[in-house]
Amino acid sequence: MDSISFHLDVISSVGSLYSGHVKSVRVTGSEGELGIRYGHTPLLTTIKSGMVTFIDLQDKNDQIFLAGGVLEVQPDNVTILADTALRADDIDEAKAQEAIKFAKTALENHSSGDNDYAHALAKLADAMARIKVVQISRNRRI
Repeated sequence: MDSISFHLDVISSVGSLYSGHVKSVRVTGSEGELGIRYGHTPLLTTIKSGMVTFIDLQDKNDQIFLAGGVLEVQPDNVTILADTALRADDIDEAKAQEAIKFAKTALENHSSGDNDYAHALAKLADAMARIKVVQISRNRRI
């Protein structure tokens, strides 16, 4: 069984959120969705805000929210260095909903070429990804 697994590290500035062997990883890179299994071709890419989903050796599906960072893939090791990384239980849904409202208001008040517009758009994507993580986690518990 270990022959089809590889080591995954998910690290943020706060510390390590996950370190262990997994069967597969899904994450959104700068060029789109990535599916990673043992023996994957080496790769280095930036990652977008969203979820990293992985399946551990007991076939448990787990998710961690990532707000940007870097992904390094080696044939038997994957490292995610995240700007921010949170488990669904650590996300405050009410604050994320408030951030969505604030970002939408900011988008209405700035033109699309404005730096503030780009910043508000990034904040909106981040808050929406947080809500998605909470919703997926809630649906898994039902």
